[in-house]
Formats: sequence, structure tokens, C-alpha cells
Amino acid sequence: MTLKEKLKKNYPTFGSWITIGHSSIVEIMASAGFEWLTIDMEHSAIDIAKAQELITVIQANGLEALVRVSKNEEVIIKRVLDAGADGVIVPMIKNAVDAQQAVDYVKYPPMGKRGVGLARAQKYGIGFEEYKEWQKDGTIIIAQIEHIDSVQNIDSIVLTSGIDGIIVGPFDLSASMGMPGEYERDEVKSALKHIEERCITLNKSLGFHVISPNFMDMVAKLNAGYTFLAFSLDFYYLGNMAREQMELLKNYLK
Repeated sequence: MTLKEKLKKNYPTFGSWITIGHSSIVEIMASAGFEWLTIDMEHSAIDIAKAQELITVIQANGLEALVRVSKNEEVIIKRVLDAGADGVIVPMIKNAVDAQQAVDYVKYPPMGKRGVGLARAQKYGIGFEEYKEWQKDGTIIIAQIEHIDSVQNIDSIVLTSGIDGIIVGPFDLSASMGMPGEYERDEVKSALKHIEERCITLNKSLGFHVISPNFMDMVAKLNAGYTFLAFSLDFYYLGNMAREQMELLKNYLK
């Protein structure tokens, strides 16, 4: 079952985040059993040329390739899609207008307003007709919910035609409330609860980026009704294991 099909049926699906722009990182992460990987172009040094390389490697390893673009902006969205991305995660979607704008930038006319180019996605011209048909329902559009305005407008965002699901950005959401990273504050918990209740009521795919590389945090989100789950990110897996094992070694030598 494809990621698109799982999002439509609201089935659990697991991926992770790529911030280190090297194909070896993708190959290592791909061997872990994820179904998709998201290339982060908002909070990393990855540029469009490197993104296309990483998209190719992700897909060559049998996973689907998403890109978290730098902003809800026409050029970056069409460039990563022309590079062959299966879909985009669009940051800071605050209302239905923002959601519709993202859809417009992803879809060709008459469904949207995306400019037409011939690149990797269109097999450099010879696959344009095939791609044109695929993009009508094949592209994946995830709205990132990371502002208190998004919480207040969650219904209209998830009900925007073309939006396949949402993913909560916990750091920015709490920051927009004046308490960055303070997830245990009642106000932040209340905002998250509202998102959960509305998406579950509307039977829309509910996503979250679990930053900690601890599977029990993933279990907690599954139990809360989340189905589109990003499990940590490349540098946390690398750094946490290195720190943990070095600490054990140092304690052994004391």
C-alpha cells in the first residue's frame, strides 16, 4: 500500500527526517524499515541540487520521498516536485487560504496554478503525459500545523481539497504560544488535544514529528490517534547512540 493510500485510509505509517545532506545517511536510514523519508530544506543546509540527489537515493531504496520545503512558496515547491519528490510538507499553514495556496503550487491547472516544466519527474520530457495524470491524485500534500492560529483554524485546513493530512511541529507550535519546547504546559497540551479531537472527528490523517528516538514516545502518539508519524531524525539517532555508549564506557572505566 502506498503512502497516499495509507493517508486516505488513515492507516499508520512511519517515516523519519533527513537533515544531513549525504546519500550514505539516506541508505543507512532506509535500511531501518521506514516507509518514507522527509528531506528537510527548511532547517538544514540542503539545497535543491542535493535534494534531487537524495530524492533519487530514497526512491532507489524503495521508500517514498517527501520534502519539507522552506516555505509556502511557488518556486521551491515546484522545483522539488520537478526533482521527483512524491510530495511536500509545507510549513506554517495557518488557515484555509494558506492550505489552498499550497495545493495551487503543487497541482497543474485546472486543479492548481503550478508552472509546467520538464525535469526528472517528467522523465526529462518523455514522461510528461504520464506525470500529468499521476499528479492529479498522486502528489502528497501535508500541512504543517505549528502555530496557534493553525490550531484555531484546524477544521478549514484539513477540509481543504487536496490536503492529504497534517503534521504537528511541536517546537514552533509551543514557540508561537510564547513557550518554546515546553510541551508539558497546560496551554500546549490543550492545543494538541484540540488538534487531535478535530482530526479524529473529521477522520483526517493526524501526524506528529516525534523528536525523541524513543519508540515508547511513538506508541503514545499511536494510542492518541496519530497515524502519520515521523520518528526522530538522522542526527539524533547518530548523536544519542554515540553519547549513550560513550557514557557507558566511561562509567565502566571508573
